[in-house]
Amino acid sequence: MTRPSSDPNDFDIIIVGAGLSGICAAWHLMRARPNDRIALFEARDDVGGTWDLFSYPGVRSDSDMPTLGYTFRPWIEDESIADGARIKRYIKATAEDGGILPHIRFGHRLRGADWNSQQQQWSLRLRKTDDNTLVQCRCRFMLLCTGYYDYAAGYTPDFPGRDGFAGDWIHPQHWPQDYALDGKRIAVIGSGATAVTLVPSLAEAGAHVTMVQRTPTYIAEMPARDRLSRWAHRWFGARVAHWLTRWKNILYTMSVFQLSRRFPGMIRKQILGNIKERLGDTLDVDKHFRPPYDPWDQRLCLAPDGDFFAAIVQGKASVATGAITGFDAHAVHLDDGTVVDADTVVCATGLALQVAGGARISIDGVRVEANERTTYKGAMLSGVPNLALTMGYTNASWTLKCELIAEWVVRLLAHMDDNGKAVVQPQSVDTDGARPFIDLDAGYIKRAAAILPRQTRQRPWVVNQNYFLDLHAFKWSSIDDDALQFLPPDSHN
Repeated sequence: MTRPSSDPNDFDIIIVGAGLSGICAAWHLMRARPNDRIALFEARDDVGGTWDLFSYPGVRSDSDMPTLGYTFRPWIEDESIADGARIKRYIKATAEDGGILPHIRFGHRLRGADWNSQQQQWSLRLRKTDDNTLVQCRCRFMLLCTGYYDYAAGYTPDFPGRDGFAGDWIHPQHWPQDYALDGKRIAVIGSGATAVTLVPSLAEAGAHVTMVQRTPTYIAEMPARDRLSRWAHRWFGARVAHWLTRWKNILYTMSVFQLSRRFPGMIRKQILGNIKERLGDTLDVDKHFRPPYDPWDQRLCLAPDGDFFAAIVQGKASVATGAITGFDAHAVHLDDGTVVDADTVVCATGLALQVAGGARISIDGVRVEANERTTYKGAMLSGVPNLALTMGYTNASWTLKCELIAEWVVRLLAHMDDNGKAVVQPQSVDTDGARPFIDLDAGYIKRAAAILPRQTRQRPWVVNQNYFLDLHAFKWSSIDDDALQFLPPDSHN
């Protein structure tokens, strides 16, 4: 790539976001390209992204840490499922030890980025969060590590009669600090991963919790501590234990996903059988835990060591299933006549999605509409030059794919250098008949379908939800394929 000027706001590479994927990308790029000027811009005041934002009780990953963590920094702690604070510490320690922190400009939110075809560079507009001033920067290559959540606000349905509720109303995305829980009656609305995490944590803190769900979700139990990892640590040390546990978990997760697709009845029977064994006659399992869809049509929820079910058996938590018809001052009303008494409602109803952190992306002043673009390997957008984005798996750990993409970007830039190219962009593709970038039958995906990039069913325009297919796509396949167009310096596209 062409070298930037000496202006302190000119860079070779800009990474937007300093969460799991941003720190991962920075680590790989800084080691592979020590002579490049690389900067990270982060809207928040610390690293961590999602793990800096969420602070609700019990917040944790629903993926195992040997695969959520980085290959270059093995997760060596005993617990396989970690809480949010420990994940953030892990990310921050990686940034500190990797010399990445000095390259991060915190409190800078990307508002827009325009590609100039004549200058062959991106011009970025960033808003400083402390004084609201605008900062202009330029780069030759931009890597979006912003995920797809809208950090400003989560999703809250328009519940009938909500204004009649007199208690506290909380969205987990904005959990109040030091909120008193002991003795409170809490209704957690929702049945996804956040709700399944909140219920046992709130119950443990002294509240009585009722999970109010319109539709059940598949909830699978998983050991919080990995037996293979503990055994391997004892006999072979941390690095070998990490490698063995990582690959065991990759293979197990992929196997469960594929079996769910091919033999959904078998997996459903196993999940429900485990729940019935856990709960006994405490609850009607078919009513409260049998979804009207197949396993992995939506993401499975995890209950480490069965903590969710233990809270129910102990009488600290319960489940109510039905559509909400209204509220009174101290209760939630369901369509079957159930009344859930509550001092507090926690609205764990999902997240709002956005692309590029909500920034306006344009080419020569013309806005790029993400839903009119097709993804190239899930890492670039058709017709958009010198822009990569890191989006993880929906059926496995987020970081598995993010690290593959980061390593592939290193290969891509090296290929451009070796061949005297300044610009790379996937060819434009017809989006007729294409499907959304994220292929899940979840409510938050359906609500955002109109703004998400598209994918087809033909490679390389498909988003693989398969680590082995992506190993080939990103690590072993040729960089220079027919789908990519490369341009030399000063050549206008």
